Amino acid sequence: MIENLVIVESPAKAKTIEKFLGEGFTVKSSFGHIRDLSKKNLGIDIENGFEPHYTISEDKKKVVSELKTVAKRASTIWLASDEDREGEAIAWHLKEALELSESNTKRIVFNEITKDAIEHAISNPRKIETNLVMAQQARRVLDRLVGFELSPVLWKKVRPKLSAGRVQSAALRLVVEREREVLAFEAKSQYRVVAQFIPNGESQESMVEAELDCKFETEEEAIALLERCKGASFKIEEIEEREGSRTPPPPFTTSTLQQEASRKLGFSLNQTMRYAQSLYEAGHITYMRTDSLNLSKLSLAAAKGAITELYGANYSKVRNFKTKTKGAQEAHEAIRPTYLSNQTVEGTAQEKKLYNLIWKRTIASQMSNAKLAITKIEISSPKLQNSFIATAERLIFDGFLRVYSESKEDEGDSQELATTLPQLDIGQIMDPIAIKAIERFSQKPPRYSEASLVKKLEELGIGRPSTYASTVSTLHQRGYVIKESRPGEKREFKEHTLMGNEISLKVKSQVSGAEKGKLFPEDIGILVNDFLSENFSSIVDYNFTAEIEAQFDKVAEGSLVWNQLIDKFYRPFNKLVEETLAQTKHATLERVLGKDPVSQKEVIVRMGKYGPLAQIGSADDSDKKFVSLAKGQLIETITLQEALKLFELPRVVGSYNDQEIVCAIGRYGPYLRYKGKFISLGKENDPYTINEQESIDLIEQYFERERKKVILSLPKIGVEVLNGRYGPYIKRGKDNFRIPKGIEAEGLTVEKIEEIIEKQIAKKSKK
Repeated sequence: MIENLVIVESPAKAKTIEKFLGEGFTVKSSFGHIRDLSKKNLGIDIENGFEPHYTISEDKKKVVSELKTVAKRASTIWLASDEDREGEAIAWHLKEALELSESNTKRIVFNEITKDAIEHAISNPRKIETNLVMAQQARRVLDRLVGFELSPVLWKKVRPKLSAGRVQSAALRLVVEREREVLAFEAKSQYRVVAQFIPNGESQESMVEAELDCKFETEEEAIALLERCKGASFKIEEIEEREGSRTPPPPFTTSTLQQEASRKLGFSLNQTMRYAQSLYEAGHITYMRTDSLNLSKLSLAAAKGAITELYGANYSKVRNFKTKTKGAQEAHEAIRPTYLSNQTVEGTAQEKKLYNLIWKRTIASQMSNAKLAITKIEISSPKLQNSFIATAERLIFDGFLRVYSESKEDEGDSQELATTLPQLDIGQIMDPIAIKAIERFSQKPPRYSEASLVKKLEELGIGRPSTYASTVSTLHQRGYVIKESRPGEKREFKEHTLMGNEISLKVKSQVSGAEKGKLFPEDIGILVNDFLSENFSSIVDYNFTAEIEAQFDKVAEGSLVWNQLIDKFYRPFNKLVEETLAQTKHATLERVLGKDPVSQKEVIVRMGKYGPLAQIGSADDSDKKFVSLAKGQLIETITLQEALKLFELPRVVGSYNDQEIVCAIGRYGPYLRYKGKFISLGKENDPYTINEQESIDLIEQYFERERKKVILSLPKIGVEVLNGRYGPYIKRGKDNFRIPKGIEAEGLTVEKIEEIIEKQIAKKSKK
């Protein structure tokens, strides 16, 4: 007999927990969910109260069989899956699938994997909370109904292999709407006026830079202001000094961790959650799926102790943050280190970086405000209605800023404030050195990054901590959006400068609008969004999607029966699906751009079987031409000139050693095709203008690299030994084999190569 069997979701978690429980406890893993809705007939009996039909996944049958065997020999079974709704559902599915008895089955939860937390959980077991399970079941059933009924509509009316989902479709709508805002945006110029002053009789070191407290809509108004400044006298009208403060940000929730890890560390949402999961399972941080800002009394005391020891008592300020997120779930803790005395932990480089971020944010949230001295100086002239304002901020006490400063996204080109100003007095004369009227343009709305999209979804109450990463990941997988960086555009601006009594003009330029790691909709994403918006407006409606989340919360509280929620949604939805299938035409995305000046045939851009394309000639033309749209080009914005340019490729650039050189653009960018090889042009070469000699240089560089890459070539056995990015390796056909440490690649024999290959194939087969 086994005295106690503890079942958790992951092997890593099992390993950590086993260390704390000791003898008398056997810890096993279910490897995540063991059951899901059957794929037959939706897996839902619609006519029988939406009763779900669950089946054990093929890859979990062996796990379930082993757990059943062990459970029969155990006197007490402890279900220790995660503490959120998903974890509660896993515990319930385990109880059902393993046919566990109510009498010897106990449910335990803990927010962190520490000895104290686990011992406390064992001392305070409870029953499975059916309301939480039903809330998760309602979500799963509703999402299955939406996915399985809506996706086939897209297959028939738009294109095969597409998908739609409740949260996914609302997120796609946000990206598409923002793209259209950006495309419709027209930049407007304004003139800001800045001046450099020196206190009368002082040196250049005492210079003060100030800005006029109004902007001008036209160039004429700005020049008129400079004209009024000719010969004007300036003096200090007012000096205002005050003390300000900055408060620290709250500890991390799932979404704020994803946002900050994206901005500070460059992690994708999936990477952040993967590293956080590893840290949690190793016992380093609390549970990573939470929308709570709460910290336990013990952790508050630990933070106070750590701050006092590291920085001094004056840096400590105990704070309790209140959760403001719309529809926030169970009162979990925020994400924090389990032991705040540990500034670093063992793990991969990425895990260490993420832990360090969590530690700093948690500690900072319990630190004193930063105190600032803010000085504002008003410089006026009898000739002007407005004043010039100089402002400086000086840090008196760094407080939480000693540890952590929160990053911001899309801050634009906000001006840095001066840290000091010279000693000045009211009435002091200020001599102008230069007064400049600088043209500035309004900024377009920023496209969403993964992090800012999550922030927006959270603000709208759409989705939950456990859904954000998978939602954004699905948009990528379906090809609805693409994440990339795009360079800005060079823009000229005017700068009028008054020095003495002369006004001069300079036309300068700057690069603006550069975007890094932003989400851009693809044509198929736009088509799907438009189709859903037109035919299933409620599915992509933000308020409706958020209201469904609120209904799930009511199920979790026990104030709403789960299948009543489903019934209210499903009946009108199902009717709409049937009507759409019967009445709606096939959705197309097509534009006529104009005529080809050579053939006088229509130039059309449309969605083809394999993606967006440009076409010269109508559908019934026997000699019509096609070409795929380039990366970043959209059907609804491409111009006639841009489309015609696409038909210039592929083009024959010349020849080399009596072999033709062809230049074209492919899936991964522009390339040269020579002797069956595809050679990238790189970023510095233009596929439309590259000449024969430049192409030959690229070809020679390519073959030189290839020659250096080959260490051994053994055509008789179809093997090459090559130099790779991570060192030498063996290549046979499409398969690569690692060369074990200590073996010199240059000295490999045929026998040794065959031995290495056989060993690695056998090892792979055994796995």
